[in-house]
Amino acid sequence: MGQATGFMEFGRIRNLYRDTEERLNDYREVVLPVPEEDLLREGARCMDCGIPFCHSLGCPLNNLIPEWNDMIYRGKWYEAWQRLELTNNFPEITGRLCPALCEASCTLSINRNPVSIKQIELAVIERAFKEGWVVPLIPERETGKRVAVVGSGPSGLAAAQILRRLGHRVSVFEKSEKIGGILRYGIPDFKLEKEVLDRRLKQMEAEGVEFETDVVIGEDLSARYLRRKFDAVLLALGAGKPRDIDVPGKEGRGKNGKVLFALEYLKHSNLYVSGDRRKDEITYAEGKNVLVIGGGDTGSDCVGTALRQGADFITQVEILPKPVIWNNPHNPGWPSWPKIFRASTSHEEGESKGKLKREWSVLLKDIRRPEHGRGLDARFIRIKWENSATSAGKPAGASGKGGGPPFSEIKGSDFVIKTDLILLAMGFVHVEHSRLLKDLNAAFDARGNIKINPRYGTSETGVFAAGDAHSGASLVVRAIDHGRKAAFSIDSFLQS
Repeated sequence: MGQATGFMEFGRIRNLYRDTEERLNDYREVVLPVPEEDLLREGARCMDCGIPFCHSLGCPLNNLIPEWNDMIYRGKWYEAWQRLELTNNFPEITGRLCPALCEASCTLSINRNPVSIKQIELAVIERAFKEGWVVPLIPERETGKRVAVVGSGPSGLAAAQILRRLGHRVSVFEKSEKIGGILRYGIPDFKLEKEVLDRRLKQMEAEGVEFETDVVIGEDLSARYLRRKFDAVLLALGAGKPRDIDVPGKEGRGKNGKVLFALEYLKHSNLYVSGDRRKDEITYAEGKNVLVIGGGDTGSDCVGTALRQGADFITQVEILPKPVIWNNPHNPGWPSWPKIFRASTSHEEGESKGKLKREWSVLLKDIRRPEHGRGLDARFIRIKWENSATSAGKPAGASGKGGGPPFSEIKGSDFVIKTDLILLAMGFVHVEHSRLLKDLNAAFDARGNIKINPRYGTSETGVFAAGDAHSGASLVVRAIDHGRKAAFSIDSFLQS
């Protein structure tokens, strides 16, 4: 694959970004395209490694990465796109949002920089759209079967496209005003401009997928109606229940101080950016001290959004310990995803402007409204983890119950952060346990997710579930993978 000695002769291409000052004045994407000659050289770095862990272990979609890397090296863009199209419905989404698990498992990553797979993937699909290769694929025959897909995030959309191409009539129901789910309302435009999403939706509409928006299934349309009108139902509802905090004063809201869930805040901003809301109708961070609780991707998105809205200062805190700083090019945990310190483009923006501070190993104790002055006082205490190997995930408290390692509070380490806006970005616990799921008699697993069998079927015959609704909050690439697999299982069910 690629040039036999390419991985020894060429260094990894670097990501290109718009100037910080420029991009903070708008919501356009921050990443710039890579020149074609650099991409061809990057394709040459893909070595004939024998076992492509990038394809077999790193990528949930099993993308044919070595094959399209080789095609790019040889300048065969159309052939590269054909291979990309085989396994991934939305490479323009994963090429922007996926953390690139494939690069962490690249064989080169054992002792040097991996191939920049994500950049090549994005370049291939953007070339395909530019050249007009991405066209509607109309099914050769109609099966006469109807499938309802509830939810229009990446999993629901991937399933809908596969099912329609197999000849089934597909209706996608979305509770919001527009199609896209988390892609439209949760991801800021500086990571995913909505024109990218709309471009793909036009293709799906031309293929015959029907979209119904502003419809709450279970309320506007009953579960009974859905079962009667459709031969199969796919629940692609996402993991919409946010992780909350139980501290005194959390309910404190008012003119001079708000506590919001991150997704509520991001949705407000995205609606404003799209022109669907006025500035005075949304929660805006202009002139405010913002506190973001949670150190993951959602928290980072809140940081970038608050900066663009003109926040005075932002503090981002995390209960987990600070990951190890790793400056070497290779992956210390190869072939697994490494738990190392990362700074997103939003973090770099905040630090370059002197408007961001990040804290780790801190626990929120309470939120108080001062007697005099504006805003809120968030009181924290520093904690010590008895076991810093926090791979178990989400701590539940000092006792360590719930899967998280135990920690202890450090006496006398209390401190207060004065803030005007608190954003809770601590992730999501499970799917919303709505009336729809109750009426469908959906069974749940121990974590509150929809319980499924190996064929993505729920406890109710003819009802399936895919994506975060059954797996819990995860990556967009895994959601697409679940949607694809669920679609083929539904197709088998409909033909049986």
